[in-house]
Amino acid sequence: MTARSMSKGANFPVSSSAVRAELAWHKGPGVPDADASALLLTAEGRVRDDGDFVFYNQPQHASNAVRHIGKKTVAGVTTDTVEVDLRSLEPAVERIVLCASADGGTFGQMSGLMLRLLDAGSQIELARFGMEATTETAFIGGELYLRDGRWKFRAVGQGYASGLAGLATDFGITVDDDSSATAASTRPTAPVPEPPAPSSVAPTGPRLGKGEEQLPVDMRKRLSLRKEQVAVSLRKHGAAGVTARVILVLDASGSMSFLYSRGVVVDVVERMAAVAAQLDDDGEMQAWTFASQAARLPDLRLGELPDWLRLHVRVGELSLFRRSKKPRRGLEAGQVDMRAVGIQNEEQKALAQVRAYVRENPTAAPTLVLFFSDGGVYRNAAIERELREAVEEPIFWQFVGLGRSNYGVLERFDTLPGRRVDNVGFFAVDDITTVPDPELYDRLLSEFPAWIAAAGQAGIL
Repeated sequence: MTARSMSKGANFPVSSSAVRAELAWHKGPGVPDADASALLLTAEGRVRDDGDFVFYNQPQHASNAVRHIGKKTVAGVTTDTVEVDLRSLEPAVERIVLCASADGGTFGQMSGLMLRLLDAGSQIELARFGMEATTETAFIGGELYLRDGRWKFRAVGQGYASGLAGLATDFGITVDDDSSATAASTRPTAPVPEPPAPSSVAPTGPRLGKGEEQLPVDMRKRLSLRKEQVAVSLRKHGAAGVTARVILVLDASGSMSFLYSRGVVVDVVERMAAVAAQLDDDGEMQAWTFASQAARLPDLRLGELPDWLRLHVRVGELSLFRRSKKPRRGLEAGQVDMRAVGIQNEEQKALAQVRAYVRENPTAAPTLVLFFSDGGVYRNAAIERELREAVEEPIFWQFVGLGRSNYGVLERFDTLPGRRVDNVGFFAVDDITTVPDPELYDRLLSEFPAWIAAAGQAGIL
């Protein structure tokens, strides 16, 4: 049996009834130590109490389903292991987050950082995920999660510059604030039912951005909360106060029709509007849609968000598969005739148009492109050429996979050599509607701050 070599965001079904998650790194002078741990989460994405955190000071869950096995060093490689018996997990537990904290340094100081998943009985390796880090002192390597009654494993690779405390509080654990203790030895206390409001926010709520006062009350409240969650994610990754131009790109290929008809894409756009509202002070976000061709959509202004969602988040029109090239009747001002966009996947055309727009409209701030697709990527050479050429441009491309299809070169770009800086991030989710806002924003923004630092050092910014 050949083990899977996984890329960030990839997932696969786990057929083993019990598995071991083994964190590994090369031991050496000046290399910090690390401690593996696991968080048992409910469907709400939170622990029930401090017993749902398994680590070296609390090495066994009350259910006996999760155990911290401990460390060993063989031939210069140190491992720390957590074992999960999927059969013994309580019904309320739907997700196991496999994480770690660094002791005496950062994960960026470690070489050969890897998470291996093994069958607990046979010790056969099921998958391996090579990870890269910089200033992170806590890390989520992967997760086991329940989907349609079956357990799956996802490679996450998300770091926290704020240490174990920053990671743990995302999942409902309040960590004692003791500056004399390392993150690895911090003991959680009981979870809080709701995260406290950040101290920088006035009691009356966050300040409204440009146009937000025009939004319906419910939408304005959602946007306000999401902006704070975006700000928290940026602080975790050492990017508090950063500004950026945000561009949205939406896949409109034929396979996306189901996600549009279910309202999934509308929900995604509303959640991305909060990223633009937090990062870009003009209250606007440029947007493109693409399939066989790429087309620029009207700019999304926050105050016009309800109408923008109604007018411009569209695909799968009844006449889409007809050969007629006549414009569709009844289009409102600014609407794109989706028949002209087509049904195939031609990501490289959207990449080229966004690159041209950034060149023609320079700003002092970097550009963050949020690119959503359900896969079916096949123009690998053309896509790679666009992204390699874009390395020298002030753009970071964050791709999000919305399906279970082939993402081609996008999944491999994190490991492609020959680039001065890593200008691409990628992760995939089975069902983005089930991903809580804090987790989604963390995954969206985890690599952007590191790129800003690298691009600045390289003279790109």
